[in-house]
Amino acid sequence: MNEQHSHYLRFMSICNQPGHVHDYDTQTFVSDRHRHRMSGRTSLPEGSEYQHTHYYEGTTSFNDGHVHSFSGWTGPPVPLPDGNHYHEFYGQTTFDDGHTHYYRGVTGEAF
Repeated sequence: MNEQHSHYLRFMSICNQPGHVHDYDTQTFVSDRHRHRMSGRTSLPEGSEYQHTHYYEGTTSFNDGHVHSFSGWTGPPVPLPDGNHYHEFYGQTTFDDGHTHYYRGVTGEAF
């Protein structure tokens, strides 16, 4: 019997397991009379399933004639009732155009 057997996997949701990432979308606090939007996707997790963090980095939106760079590590996972989780993050942008911005946010759920 020489049958070929195959499977096609189009999408797989991975939560609380190695290999997941998170989207994030927040705004900086106002500085120099304006703010910037920050959005992106985290790195893969570093650490164990239940105590891991994610690296993130990017460039803010172009507002008031300039952008800022940002980077950092999320906090540990915050569990949700359905078994998924999110992460909190905060930090400070680079100093550009004579000022910096602070930010704070939470990621979306793991996928």
